[in-house]
Amino acid sequence: MRAVVVAIPAHDEEALIGRCLASVTRAVDRARERDPRLRVRVVLVLDACADTTAVQARRWPVEIVEIAARAVGTARRVGVAHGLAGLGIPLEETWISLTDADTVVPADWITHQLDLAAQGVDLVLGTVRPDFADLSARHAAYWRSTHHRGRPAGNVHGANLGVRARTYVAAGGIRDLVEHEDVALVSAAREIGATVRASDAHEVETSGRFTGRTPGGYAAFLDRVHAWIDAPPLAGTGA
Repeated sequence: MRAVVVAIPAHDEEALIGRCLASVTRAVDRARERDPRLRVRVVLVLDACADTTAVQARRWPVEIVEIAARAVGTARRVGVAHGLAGLGIPLEETWISLTDADTVVPADWITHQLDLAAQGVDLVLGTVRPDFADLSARHAAYWRSTHHRGRPAGNVHGANLGVRARTYVAAGGIRDLVEHEDVALVSAAREIGATVRASDAHEVETSGRFTGRTPGGYAAFLDRVHAWIDAPPLAGTGA
């Protein structure tokens, strides 16, 4: 791979965008240390932001695009398109890494994806763990007991997704959806025969909040699990 495009959608993330971009910058630096010739473009798409997300973001070496779509699919698509535009490097030699503005990526986030790409992988499904500080003790314990390192479930998370640019384009790219745009992309990639690999070696940490920016995102999933785990026992059950 000769180039990497990192696309990050954001909607009113002033409290979390700083730690996200700090981690992405660290991952970019690690990738460039290993290959100084690697071109990396980090594109942050501010979607209908009414807070100080833009002010926070301008402190970091990222390209900022502002839209008012209020749709994470559109924001991701715009970010990828902006990053690929004028790059001048063949799609086959370009990698796309996707994450979210409430997420912290590890230092080897990009390099691990590139290692898998070198093995012939077209699309990488990375794992996500919630910030345990946002969860109850019971919820955090349940998460740890059901997620075992080295055995990724293969779930699709837009907060940790990598794809070869050639595969991305052939699959039709990301659709203008309010939710599940990541699942739609992966399904389309599978349909055209893309080689897909699940990996937790570059697991990211995302916010453990229960109210997210999309109705069916990770926050909604955590909320459902929380309601099930921490619900008070029914009267008369002896629980």
